[in-house]
Amino acid sequence: MTVSNTILTDGFGRKHNYLRISLLEKCNLRCTYCMPADGIALSPKANLMTADEIFSIAQTFVKNGVDKIRLTGGEPLLRKDFPEIVSKLSQLDISLSITTNGILIDRYIDVLKQFKIKKINLSLDTLVSSKFHTITLRNQFEKVIDNLHLLLNNDFQVKVNVVLMKGFNDNEIIDFVKLTQFLPISVRFIEFMPFAGNEWDRSKMVSQSEILSLVENNFAENEIVKLEDEKNFTSRNYKIKDFQGDFGIISSITNPFCDSCNRIRLTANGKIKNCLFSNSETDLLTPLRSGESITNLISDAILNKKKVRAGMVSIEEMDDPVLHFDNRSMIAIGG
Repeated sequence: MTVSNTILTDGFGRKHNYLRISLLEKCNLRCTYCMPADGIALSPKANLMTADEIFSIAQTFVKNGVDKIRLTGGEPLLRKDFPEIVSKLSQLDISLSITTNGILIDRYIDVLKQFKIKKINLSLDTLVSSKFHTITLRNQFEKVIDNLHLLLNNDFQVKVNVVLMKGFNDNEIIDFVKLTQFLPISVRFIEFMPFAGNEWDRSKMVSQSEILSLVENNFAENEIVKLEDEKNFTSRNYKIKDFQGDFGIISSITNPFCDSCNRIRLTANGKIKNCLFSNSETDLLTPLRSGESITNLISDAILNKKKVRAGMVSIEEMDDPVLHFDNRSMIAIGG
């Protein structure tokens, strides 16, 4: 049978085969770029998708062309029914992965192995214990480091996500690159992005060009290898010659990759966002619970996707809080 992916093709011909599902809005860290200082109003538990509802919605997407699903949060491993969710999703013909802060990895590593979840994105914004507490407001640095090594010792494919903020961790860029000398990890430097409550302004952002300039000042030209970017890439990837791992740059602000975007986001309360920066959402959970088809809702949401960053074409537009600060906080979207 030929799988139709018509409903997942937008007005610019982009086909969406990658679904990111947020399992909950809670986290056991309070990273300032993700969680507003005063927290957020959490969705009532009754408004969150159950394991069966997550599976049902995922099935619809998979039938229409999705072949890659990533589970995010908040912190996805805080869901007590996480094993049930991945058990159900593992029945689908997809590549299944997760994004986590790493704190609970040791508790769930056997579950990850059982359901063949080998690709893990681990958030780690500093290699300094005291700075870890500053950004997360928690003393869990050693736990995260231990679980990073636990993953590597068990042959997981690990990407380390580093959100860069000028004056906080931009002086660690080379330290993170050097970490790839002895560890088979992919470090991904992420430009600081604007979301509700994270007090974004452009002066705090470390751009792709600044990152590359630092690398070029610390390594010889013939040591820096540009790797081939993946299809539908978000990260432009590089490697230092003879290092075990590599590093990449996710430059959503200064050098966006919207032309090849293939991603859709499903929030924990069952709404899809066709772009990370979009203020608009489409509720799938309410009609699903009423026994209605959600296919046309998905199709309409995808067709309404803007060409670039929810319509914000220039950096100057990103500077205007009116255009993006009524978006969700990052913790309520899913990484």
